[in-house]
Amino acid sequence: MSLFRKKSLDALLSQAADSEKGLKRTLGAGSLVALGIGAIIGAGLFVRTAAAAGGHAGPAVTISFLIAAVGCAFAGLCYAEFASIIPIAGSAYTYAYATMGELVAWIIGWALVLEYALGAATVSIAWSEFLNKLVGGRIPYEWSHSPFEKALDAGNVLHQGIINLPALLILILITLLLIKGTQESAVVNAIIVIIKVSIVLVFIFIGWNFINPANHHPYLIPATQAPALQPDGTLYSYSGFFNHGWGGVLKGAAIVFFAFIGFDAVSTAAQEAKNPKKDMPMGILGSLVICTILYVLFSWVLTGVSPFTDFVKAGKEASVAYAIETYMHGYGWLAKLVTVAILAGFSSVILVMLMGQSRVFYTMSTDGLLPGVFSKLHPKFRTPYKSNLILFVFVGLFAGFVPGSVAGDLTSIGTLLAFVLVCIGVIILRKTDPGLVRPFKTPLVPLVPILGILVCSAMIFSLWGKTLLSAVIWMILGLLIYFGYGRGKSKLKSPGEILPKAKDFQ
Repeated sequence: MSLFRKKSLDALLSQAADSEKGLKRTLGAGSLVALGIGAIIGAGLFVRTAAAAGGHAGPAVTISFLIAAVGCAFAGLCYAEFASIIPIAGSAYTYAYATMGELVAWIIGWALVLEYALGAATVSIAWSEFLNKLVGGRIPYEWSHSPFEKALDAGNVLHQGIINLPALLILILITLLLIKGTQESAVVNAIIVIIKVSIVLVFIFIGWNFINPANHHPYLIPATQAPALQPDGTLYSYSGFFNHGWGGVLKGAAIVFFAFIGFDAVSTAAQEAKNPKKDMPMGILGSLVICTILYVLFSWVLTGVSPFTDFVKAGKEASVAYAIETYMHGYGWLAKLVTVAILAGFSSVILVMLMGQSRVFYTMSTDGLLPGVFSKLHPKFRTPYKSNLILFVFVGLFAGFVPGSVAGDLTSIGTLLAFVLVCIGVIILRKTDPGLVRPFKTPLVPLVPILGILVCSAMIFSLWGKTLLSAVIWMILGLLIYFGYGRGKSKLKSPGEILPKAKDFQ
């Protein structure tokens, strides 16, 4: 059996059209844009901005956001073309199956686990931090951090984490909502989006008046920057290539790239869109444009209000509330409001990430590459409820026992790899099927996809080290599963075989 056997586009479109037993088509263009914004504005903005600014880019984190946005824009245009052609759940995995074959599809599907599942874990960890901030630090450090984390308290007593219980709490609540239904989840998400976008705008508007121009100079971190104090009492050095200057800006882009993963999560809901050929490109590109503008303005204000070195220790996860309370005197109420809005916003991000992951697993399962339990739909709600429950256990293990910074960087690598392969897929499909009807066409092919490949690959390289090694180990594990299970169970029994009918995948 060929490792590069492909799904036929006719079979995919037939599968998408057969909705009697499949996922409900309940989402319009507005819901898809809101879904994208719901996933995009979250931990990436409120947590990763401070991490990128404090450790690598300084005030130039605004440039980091622009670099990440450019990479996303190139990839987003490619996603939009695929989503308009192949309106089916599975996102980049499905696109790769139709253009590059089963092995590449498996690799990208496995990489998407890093994006969506670990993305949900990262955000749930941030949710826990902000909840503790809201209740005045009453949740003991030991029960709200992983066993790999430790920090000094005000009395210089060192505390060691045990398990992150609040993160597990929000994960189970979101999982139950997703099992209830996609439309219900979309309504809750839309309400949350309105709330958190409003709070972001309020912070930008009020915070602008508290910007200290001195905090933006020098704009790039100099190589001679003095070390900054970390939570455990050690010093953080800026001497490394990726810790200052343009190297730091590039590393910052790879870190805040996590903030953009929501727009491609929209493509996982293609099989639940009412008019996917029109609505999917609007949902993907619309949410990306809106959030990029907000990100640049937000990061400019945040680094202008507070010195970037503060975010190495004092600000950390609750950086926005810290900046308000420390430097925006008289606006303590805004810090509380921001924290509440962020908690709600993080919840919507977790919702979209878990929904995206379950839809990818749903499609991989219907293809035979994963066990049938992942495509088992609830008899009443028609949602992949068993997949959602299994995901809760998997994501919960990371959320409860792994530091957020580790999970976040792995998420970025999974996302970037998916983007690279989608860009390659557009080039291949233009060559192999030039006459295909494309409701949305990526402009300037192959230039746009090639630029997407180069920018995203550069950001992957900037994560060189333990994070990249962990991602390689994860991909090796995925290949073992594919050759041990997926290849033999695949619904494509022979090279080039065309999938018969959609009903065979239910």
